[in-house]
Amino acid sequence: MDEQNRNLILATALSFLVIMVWFVLFPPPEPVATDPEAGTTQQVGADGTLLPPSAAQAPGGTITPTTPEELRDNALAEAPRLAIETPRLEGSISLLGGRIDDLSLKDYRVSLDEGADIVTLLSPAGSAHGYYALYGWVPGAGLTTETVPGPATEWQVESGNTLAPGAPVTLRWDNGAGAIFRRIIEVDEDFMFDVTQTVENTTDQTLTAYPYSMLIRHGEPTDMKNFFILHEGIISQSGEELLEIDYDDVRDFEVDPSERANAEKQDVAGNGWIGFTDHYWMSALIPDAEQSFTSVVKYVPGSDRYHTEMRLPVMELAPGSTNEAHTRLYAGAKEWETIRTYEREFDVYRFIDSIDWGWFFFLTKPIFAVLHWLNALIGNMGWAIIVLTLLIKALLLPLAYKSYVSMAKMKELQPEMEKLKESAGDDRQKMQQGMMKLYKDNKVNPAAGCLPILLQIPIFFSLYKVIFVTLELRHAEWFGPFRDLSAPDPTSILNLYGLLPFSGPEPGSIMALLFIGILPLILGVSMWLQQKLNPAPTDATQAMIFAWMPWVFMFMLGSFASGLVVYWIANNVITFVQQYAIMRSQGYTPDLFGNIKAGFQKKPKAED
Repeated sequence: MDEQNRNLILATALSFLVIMVWFVLFPPPEPVATDPEAGTTQQVGADGTLLPPSAAQAPGGTITPTTPEELRDNALAEAPRLAIETPRLEGSISLLGGRIDDLSLKDYRVSLDEGADIVTLLSPAGSAHGYYALYGWVPGAGLTTETVPGPATEWQVESGNTLAPGAPVTLRWDNGAGAIFRRIIEVDEDFMFDVTQTVENTTDQTLTAYPYSMLIRHGEPTDMKNFFILHEGIISQSGEELLEIDYDDVRDFEVDPSERANAEKQDVAGNGWIGFTDHYWMSALIPDAEQSFTSVVKYVPGSDRYHTEMRLPVMELAPGSTNEAHTRLYAGAKEWETIRTYEREFDVYRFIDSIDWGWFFFLTKPIFAVLHWLNALIGNMGWAIIVLTLLIKALLLPLAYKSYVSMAKMKELQPEMEKLKESAGDDRQKMQQGMMKLYKDNKVNPAAGCLPILLQIPIFFSLYKVIFVTLELRHAEWFGPFRDLSAPDPTSILNLYGLLPFSGPEPGSIMALLFIGILPLILGVSMWLQQKLNPAPTDATQAMIFAWMPWVFMFMLGSFASGLVVYWIANNVITFVQQYAIMRSQGYTPDLFGNIKAGFQKKPKAED
């Protein structure tokens, strides 16, 4: 077998091996489990925590069934509220505890179905899965837990009736012992809240208190992907270190129960933030630039609560003085451009890394930045992916040129290699020495053909990461039936490849594996045509492996995001054109139709 075919088979086998390893390390996301507590009424304790189901029984001893929507509606009705209304958000603030606990994202819907609900981000305690921001003070000298506002304190509205951009609201609570607490809440036109907590000391003694802010989540989210490639859980920028902590890791903190409140406690000297990250959404507590704080991550097993806390340094209030503590809350979608703007505007250290860029961040970040720019320029993510492929192939063209020139030269050397094989006979050492001399005299590198394909592997993984993780690919349309490039191809023979007005088989099912979409089919054909630029290997086993490889890849990549398959198809087409043109420019014209015809001809049986 000549070196060209050997290199091509080696590169293809390596790609196949990498894909197999990928499936082992990164299996498809598991189906979302049904929440066993959904559909039961739950109660809120005096501290605002969600009680376990056993505490939510009706007088007759039976659990009252209800839907998650009814649970949420009932929880929202438990306390007086102030509305939140912005161009991109809607919700309310509970005056019980002054919590930001009701927030939905107007620009995003839970599915592509007509009339689908908008995405709900924050929910009050007492709903199926409470998730909210809470603020307060830890008492110091001159104060007690009764004389500082807590989770169950009912605040009064001092100014404002609807929180909107340019229209802040102020909440007030008088402890009746000489300290007046206020909470001023502002919001911008995107996803950033400003929360200023003030204390007015009207007593004749010095008071001290520790301001804090926290995000509380009751139970794990039910829509988690549970996919190794994506981090979902607690995220914290603690100084120079970015911490990503899974929910199960928080539950496994090895601490004494009496010290549980201090689990994973870290002191941060500025440059930090902390919160929860989901696939596409996030909440984060952000101090002022260079503000030192203590970050705390903990789990409360009795009520199945996850806490991320930000504790600011002690505040001292002289008699007759007023002091304040200021923090920000990001609660919204993980939009690259929005997060990048906040990082620059408010000097939020490495806030852009709240998006999970992965191990190949040095590739994923620039790839996404270019893809985002192309999408803004073209207005269509599918075509942007194709143009991105053209740019990547243009960058790799010098390597591709050397590779295909080397392949063309090896074709020219084929007659001399055959003579060398005849003269060497069974002497493998003489054969190897002769081939090395032949390569050296003609300046041919037999390994050059592998390099462009090997370089495609990290690019492939990086683009997969970008397409899977980034919000901008969610529900991104291309044309016709391709309405979500982050999802597998929705077409199949069962819906005549998108011509009939219904979906194909459920992604991940056996039917979806067997009846693959039009994009994987085109992918297989493009790989097959690219393969036919060269004659089949003379060895029967190698020829069989070579012949099956495109169709194996076709079925393996059929369950991948359709945006990634679009990239792979475009890459194959461009590679085909490059290889054909470059090899022809070197005096060797690939016999494409001859190789295709030879592949369908029946091989003669060997004579005994």
